[in-house]
Amino acid sequence: MYKLVKTVGVVFAVLVLVLAAGITFTIGWRPFIGPKARPLTAQKFQSTPERLARGEYLVQHVCDCMGCHAEHDWTAHGAPILPNTLGVGQDMNLLKGFPGKVYAPNITPDVETGAGNWSDDQLARAIREGVSHDGRALFPFMPYLDFRHMSDEDLASVIVYLRSLPAVHKQRPTTQLIFPVKYLIRTVPEPLDSTVPEPDVSTPEKRGKYLVTVAGCTDCHTPQDAHGHPVAGLDFAGGFILDGPWGRVASANITPDQSGISYYDQAMFTESIRTGFVGARKLNQIMPWHTYRGMTDEDIGAMFAYLKTVKPVRHHVDNTEPPTFCKVCRQTHGGGNEN
Repeated sequence: MYKLVKTVGVVFAVLVLVLAAGITFTIGWRPFIGPKARPLTAQKFQSTPERLARGEYLVQHVCDCMGCHAEHDWTAHGAPILPNTLGVGQDMNLLKGFPGKVYAPNITPDVETGAGNWSDDQLARAIREGVSHDGRALFPFMPYLDFRHMSDEDLASVIVYLRSLPAVHKQRPTTQLIFPVKYLIRTVPEPLDSTVPEPDVSTPEKRGKYLVTVAGCTDCHTPQDAHGHPVAGLDFAGGFILDGPWGRVASANITPDQSGISYYDQAMFTESIRTGFVGARKLNQIMPWHTYRGMTDEDIGAMFAYLKTVKPVRHHVDNTEPPTFCKVCRQTHGGGNEN
């Protein structure tokens, strides 16, 4: 009996070691112990007129923060923000396909239901590193992987502006994701342990690259596989499906290929961003042209200059055509069978 117990104990110990080794060399321990997170500091960003103006510009016209952190009439061209909802967050489940219930939180300075009691560094860590004020990993629909490229000064400006919003008392539920996504997203955040300098904007293309990055253009204009990863080789080539109260649409190919926007010139690109129309064709309101239309001519032109330099990808996407299976992106979208 003693030998049997001893044998069972040895087998159990071996299984535990094998399991531990398997976890260590595959998914790692982050799904179980939580995201990587640097210690918070007491840094405080001083409010200046320059930062307030720059922060308003970034939040309202570049980073599309209020696309998620405000309520919209998604059935109207331009998706206008509903009265008294700027910064109050949104029930994101109007967008179909989430692995659970996702909510953008109230980030107004309300002390009970918003960010009024969050420190500046809690906000900074959430925006660029994907760790919430209470230590949770944020669902990557919050584009912190893009925002981690945001310069320190632009980050300070964003936070200064958010602090200036009117406090609105509106409680949002906490995001609840299904297994295994709720654990796997804990592997994504990476601490920023060094400064992020001001971007090189010495040419329109370099300026545009920074703006396209922090604006998150690739997040919608690059299709994803079944695991939520960008499909290799299809950067900016469109085909990402967005299904909600605005309808079911696929993002456009914005590479300089003939199937993309090779026929655009800067004037046409600017007009489409300003008006939400490409000629007589209406852009769907889930494309945040209504955010970007407040950008300066210089910044819109810089974004176009950069997009002209990205790799051309042949990928026909046309929402005016019937949805068919596309062998390129493995999605069903308008004109998919022409690829």
